[in-house]
Amino acid sequence: MVTGSSIRRALAATAVLACATTVACSTANVARRGPGYKYYVVGSPADVVRPTRGLWVAQGGGDDVDVNYVRMGEFGGGGDFVVLRASGSDEYNDYIFELCQCDSVETIVFNKGAATADRFVIETIRNAEAVWIAGGDQSNYIRYWKDTPVEDAINFVAAKPAPVGGTSAGMAVLGEYVYSAEGAESLTSAVALGNPYAPDVTLARGFLSLPRFENIVTDQHLQERDRIGRTIALLSRLQADGWSARPRAIAADRETALHIDPMDGSAEVFSTADHPTPYVYLMAAFDSPPRCEADKPLTTAAVEVYRVGPGGRFNLATWQGTGGIAYELSVRNGVLRSSRESNY
Repeated sequence: MVTGSSIRRALAATAVLACATTVACSTANVARRGPGYKYYVVGSPADVVRPTRGLWVAQGGGDDVDVNYVRMGEFGGGGDFVVLRASGSDEYNDYIFELCQCDSVETIVFNKGAATADRFVIETIRNAEAVWIAGGDQSNYIRYWKDTPVEDAINFVAAKPAPVGGTSAGMAVLGEYVYSAEGAESLTSAVALGNPYAPDVTLARGFLSLPRFENIVTDQHLQERDRIGRTIALLSRLQADGWSARPRAIAADRETALHIDPMDGSAEVFSTADHPTPYVYLMAAFDSPPRCEADKPLTTAAVEVYRVGPGGRFNLATWQGTGGIAYELSVRNGVLRSSRESNY
């Protein structure tokens, strides 16, 4: 199977080979650098202004779903597509440029917070017709960008409205509530269910402001890393801490993306070809957890789950879907229980 990531790697290798025989190559060399960032561009470096439409794209990590960039390019009017990340380099540029039919693809790699005050960085983001937040470590995104002009710039693009999306850590920061991964280890279901106030259960809020993502926390790599239990625990913490009486979650498996129309809340699922678990889980907690306390195993009321895959539909405004399956999950003394034969 040819995946988005394998295509991206092949394009990057081709670019490197081409640069060995040419004097200038924007994809192999940093086009600009400043305090705390590096900037890469393919296509025209000049700003263009194109008409845009809103589209939110949330992918659960893994190999990239090609249609993400096709549709974001279309909804972005073929303008300037900006990738934001805190690790790596320009691996996305040629790959997305081949798919989005855009004027340019630009990548800004942050390595510390100083870049958040750089005029060039802020103007590049604000001028974008589409913004993609790459995977990596979402704690860096929270540390570097929260309550800075970078946060404001991403929200400015979303308000145009223009496409905004992210994968893995990039998806993690799309919701009103964020699992911020600021602990020593990546949070597992076992730890979260055994002690919902364990040091690795870290939450943030007040970052991005995307319509339809209000009152929502996201999770990623779901079946691959058996994370549905931690998603339940995050919902319980939001309730126990008084952040939300009835929080909701959008959780996606790897190689799977949810595309959301912010105008009416309608959403559909896309995945890589032949991926065996191409599901998004829409979860809603209504009743407060009977026990969500430090150093004690979690006990919850029933949490409603709607699992939807490619071909199905879901509407975030009505919180109803078609073409998927509905069931309930609950936790008793730290043990996850399902109303069907599987938690997934």
